[in-house]
Amino acid sequence: MGTAFTLRETLSDAIHSATRFFKDGKWSPNQQGSSFWALRDVSFEVERGEVIGIMGRNGAGKSTLLKVLSRIVEPTLGIARLRGRLASLLEIGTGFHPELTGRENIYLNGAMLGMKKAEINRKLDQIIAFSEIEKFLDTPVKRYSSGMYIRLAFAVAANLEPEILVVDEVLAVGDYEFQKKCMGKMSDVASGEGRTILFVSHNMGALSQLCERGILLEEGRVTMIGPVDHVIQSYLKSGLNHNTAQVRFPTDPAKPYQFVSAEILHGDGSPGSDFSCDEPVVIRLRFEIRQQKKGLCVSFSIQNVVGTPVLSSSIRDTDPAAAERLGVGLHTFEIKIPARLLAPTSYLLNVGSQVELSGFLEQHPCCEFTLRELSMAIHPRGDVLALLLPWDHEIGPLKKASVSPD
Repeated sequence: MGTAFTLRETLSDAIHSATRFFKDGKWSPNQQGSSFWALRDVSFEVERGEVIGIMGRNGAGKSTLLKVLSRIVEPTLGIARLRGRLASLLEIGTGFHPELTGRENIYLNGAMLGMKKAEINRKLDQIIAFSEIEKFLDTPVKRYSSGMYIRLAFAVAANLEPEILVVDEVLAVGDYEFQKKCMGKMSDVASGEGRTILFVSHNMGALSQLCERGILLEEGRVTMIGPVDHVIQSYLKSGLNHNTAQVRFPTDPAKPYQFVSAEILHGDGSPGSDFSCDEPVVIRLRFEIRQQKKGLCVSFSIQNVVGTPVLSSSIRDTDPAAAERLGVGLHTFEIKIPARLLAPTSYLLNVGSQVELSGFLEQHPCCEFTLRELSMAIHPRGDVLALLLPWDHEIGPLKKASVSPD
C-alpha cells in the first residue's frame, strides 16, 4: 500500500525532470524514487469475535490502515477483504453531515450500514440513552462540541450492530466517565455479541484490558503480532531504543500552539534517563502559544513498561485558573516528582494539550527514564509505588489467656 500517482502528477513530474535535464544536465529520479509508502507488506487475519489492538508510534501507519479497512482510502497495491458490515470511528465528525440534526444523522449512518428504517427505529431509544445528549438531538451537529460529536458517533456505531467495529484514538475525547462507559460497551460487544473490534490507542492500559491480540506497526510495516501484553512490552521497549531523555518537537508554524521540547532532568538540572529511587525526577516542558485559546490546558502522564498509567498531572492541579492565563509566547514548566514515589522500573512520558476539558487531548509519547533501587537494605517489590511508609511500633506486656472452668 502506498501513494498513488495520477496521470496529471506523472506528466508534471516528467516535464519537471526534462526541464532540469536541459537546464542542469542532470536527470532527476523518477516519481517512484520520491514516493512515500504509508503501509508496506502489511498482512494479517482477524477472526470473527476477536478484539485486536493496533499500536505504534505517531506516523507508523495505524490510522492509514484503519482508513484502508474502512474503504475511505484505496490501497495502491494489495487488497483488504472484510466479511460483514463495518462501522468506524476514526476522526471526529466522520460520517456525519454537519447540516443535519443528530437524529437525522443517526438514520443516515444506519442507512450507510445497510439497515432499514424499522431496524434503526428499534435501536433509536438505546442510542439516545447511551449518547446522553437527548436535549440536543434535534440540533444540527455543526453546533456540537467535539465531546458531543463523539458521544453520538460512538452510540451509533456501537448500537447499530455492525459485525466489525473500527475505533481510532477518538475515545480520548470526552470525560472520564464516558470513556469508561465506552470501554465497557466495547467489552460487552466483543464478549457477549461476538463482534470483531479493531482498536487503535496510545493507552496501553485500555489495550491490555480490552484486547486479546496486538499488532505492532513500525514505519508502515507489521513487526509483531501476538498476545497483547507481549506486543505492548515490545512496543514500549522499542521506544526506549528510539527516544531519549531530551526530545525536541518539529516546529509547525501553522499550529496555534505546540510543544517545543520535553526533558527529563536530575535534581541538579543535568539531563538523564537513569535515576535512583532516592532522588527526585524533574520534568521540564517548553510549550509555545502562537494564538491564545480559552481553556487551553497542558498536561503529562507517565506509564510503566507494561503500559499501566501510574501518574498524571496538569497545570490545573495546583491552580484551577492557570489555563486561563496562558497567553501568547514561550512557556516553560518544571514539575518535580518526589524521591521514593515511583517503583524501580522503566517509564514512558507522554505530554498532552487540549482546549477545554471536553476537547480532544493531543498526546505525544516522548521521553523515557528508568528508576533503580540502589539500597541493598530494601527488599525488591513488584509494586507501582516505592513509598517507604513509617510503622509505629509499640511493645506491650504479654496478656495471659483466661480459661473459664467447665
